[in-house]
Amino acid sequence: MRLQTARKRVHRRGQVRRLGLPIFLSVCWLWQGCSSSTTSARRGDGGGSVPVTVKGVVQKDVPVDLHVVGNVEAYLTVAVKAQVSGELTKVSFREGDYVRKGDLLFTIDPRLIQAQLNQAEANVARDEAQLAQMEAVYARDVAQEKYAQAQTARYTQLLERGLVSKEQAEQFRTSAEAASATVRADEASLRSGRAAVAAGKAAVENYRVQLSYTSFRSPLDGRTGNLNVKQGNVVTANVTDLMTINQVQPIYVTFSVPESRRQEIKKSLLVMASPQNDSSSPETGELTFIDNTVDSTTGTLRLKGTFPNQNRRLWPGEFVRVALRLSIQSNALVVPNQAIQTGQDGAFVFVVKPDRTVESRPVVTGARLDEDLVVEKGLQLGETVVVEGQLRLAPGSRVQIQGGSESAPGNRQRRAGDSK
Repeated sequence: MRLQTARKRVHRRGQVRRLGLPIFLSVCWLWQGCSSSTTSARRGDGGGSVPVTVKGVVQKDVPVDLHVVGNVEAYLTVAVKAQVSGELTKVSFREGDYVRKGDLLFTIDPRLIQAQLNQAEANVARDEAQLAQMEAVYARDVAQEKYAQAQTARYTQLLERGLVSKEQAEQFRTSAEAASATVRADEASLRSGRAAVAAGKAAVENYRVQLSYTSFRSPLDGRTGNLNVKQGNVVTANVTDLMTINQVQPIYVTFSVPESRRQEIKKSLLVMASPQNDSSSPETGELTFIDNTVDSTTGTLRLKGTFPNQNRRLWPGEFVRVALRLSIQSNALVVPNQAIQTGQDGAFVFVVKPDRTVESRPVVTGARLDEDLVVEKGLQLGETVVVEGQLRLAPGSRVQIQGGSESAPGNRQRRAGDSK
């Protein structure tokens, strides 16, 4: 029994071995066939052409822009402070309004300063009247001095002739000296009176200036900010901040560029700026400021562009995308961005040859222009590159161009042959 059982086992093992070899060979044949068909499909060898979309290499004038992030600054900023003390009786605008130069903004109670002005004007009138009186007295004393001097001269001559006594001559000389002293005193009084009038007029002018400060008018065209003091409060001269006005038309955009680009930068270059959430239609301005030193901590150069900001899209304090146009690259070769592939050896493209096979071509790329990319080296004008379908391509693959692209190589030759 044991011998029969062993013979049965050996017989079964032989059957399994005889059946396993054909099955193994069949599996290998199927795997090889699948692999071969996959490779053929990838290469387009005997497995059909690979459908692709192509574009021709074109020539354009490409702007060379330097892209950075900038910050918007107000063209002018005025901090409005109270210049006289008193009650804020009227606010003639609403917070956030746009105001014009000369518009009335604030009114401070003018009554106290008006009263001081009236008093100063009255003092000037009084001093002028006193000055006029002094001038009249001075004129009288000058006349008396001249009469006394004439009498002195006459009696001196009579004394020399012996017609009057010496005592009489001395009396007239003394009177003349007293008259001269009186005139000198009148002159001093006149100077004092004139100085008092000048001081009074200066006080009047001072009060008039202070009175003008009670009505504050906008010094520029701009947008008002937050109102710090409400109507009815008391403000203090040169202490109370009322609000801030920013001029936003025109407006500045400040940004920094690497110091290595310094030689390419000069004033009046075109600058474009757009808000972070809207880059469709950037604002255009010109470069108006180049800093006189490089920031040693960051290795950058600070620049400033001026923008008209007609639509008020740029706002003080916000961050914006900035493009500084350094130059225009003429007759540059351009291909779509998606045509550029990246491999182990760098960037490359698939170039479609006249026989509808593709070639892997290494390229050197340059500046970007919207959806296109400049190719500085590796392509020639008129060549055709693959823009869609690269994943199924390998060097030498045959392609089928989708959409009947006019950029496909060999189209003209085929059409000429068809006409024949």
